[in-house]
Amino acid sequence: MTDHQLLGQLAALQGLMMQLAETSPEGQFGQQIHPELGSLAQLLGQSVYRELYWLREVVQQDADLSRRVEHLFRPAALPLAEQCAQLPPKEHLLNWAAQIQDQHLQLLANPGLLPSHPLLDGDAILYFILQEHAKDYERMLSLQLLHRLGQQDPGYRVAQVLEPSLPEMDFAEVNQGAYRLGGRADDPWAYDNELPQQIIQLSAYAIAQRPVNNAEYLGFIEDGGYQRPELWGGAKAWLREEARGAPLHWRRDGQGHWYGLGLNGPADLIADEPVQGICHHEAKAFAAWAALQQGPSQGAVLPHEFQWETAVRTQAIRPDGRVWEWCKNLFKPYAGYQRPDSSQYASADFTNRHRALRGGCLHSQPLLRRTGLRQRALPHWNFAFTGLRLVRPPGKPFWEK
Repeated sequence: MTDHQLLGQLAALQGLMMQLAETSPEGQFGQQIHPELGSLAQLLGQSVYRELYWLREVVQQDADLSRRVEHLFRPAALPLAEQCAQLPPKEHLLNWAAQIQDQHLQLLANPGLLPSHPLLDGDAILYFILQEHAKDYERMLSLQLLHRLGQQDPGYRVAQVLEPSLPEMDFAEVNQGAYRLGGRADDPWAYDNELPQQIIQLSAYAIAQRPVNNAEYLGFIEDGGYQRPELWGGAKAWLREEARGAPLHWRRDGQGHWYGLGLNGPADLIADEPVQGICHHEAKAFAAWAALQQGPSQGAVLPHEFQWETAVRTQAIRPDGRVWEWCKNLFKPYAGYQRPDSSQYASADFTNRHRALRGGCLHSQPLLRRTGLRQRALPHWNFAFTGLRLVRPPGKPFWEK
């Protein structure tokens, strides 16, 4: 029988996604507001299809239901815009999703209803489904924020004005040495991209003990950060064509003061809260600006994810899951990586485009806030509750030698 705690987590995630879907306005439910995100309807359906595929098609060898909706919900089965355009009405989709979810909870709760299968040993497939559902839930929240950002709040007035600051964070030293990172082969939560466990050699470095905050990012803005192409490296075209000059959710009131527009509406920006809503290009440009300042950030860069994970494992830093943190490196497989037999069981394709993210955000489920969990995003994505942390490398990193 499936572990009751895992079943409880599955039921909770299903409930969270259904609640978001049910309470969304009719016009927003099926609307694809971002070309690289599905609609709320598509993301909900994708989570249900995931369960159908693994529990029915693979475990029970019954592909009837999963094949009927595969073209709508399997990633890349059709272009995303076509999938969103072909979805059924809201009430129909919600009723279908609730019925399938309830059936799957019954299947997993009763050991005699499912055949013996390797993916059920130790609840292996459920650990995968839970984490993928949690990611979909976070994407649904990103969509809600994007819808919220399309609305105006002309009457809001800032009470506590955000003042700019230079980078003033403390740094923790990590000694040169050999460090272990990645997941254990016997850890049921570990994704394929966390394997195999590695022993790596790192040069000494210092890492900021907290992410960059709102006041520091405003310092970058007011020092002309978005008007200085020399800070932007290979992202000059993005700066020229797409940059909006501030984090995604920042807005100005009638007096020209910055405030934040979030899921719960407008609010003052708190100076020491981590900045979020920035893409990798912005994070890298901020680091280039911070490196030029006199003070603790002089010479700083974005961390490699090896540095980030090592700092957490050695307790040099204790991330509190406020923002996903951009890392410098591309999202690549570890040395010795072996792709799972099923492409749908692989956590992600490896490209030369995606960058690594670490840490988790306020909207992340606890099961995603693991030290070894690797998230990925395209460098222009600013909707994933993303911020940054700085490191000061004493010399040229080993991965650039």
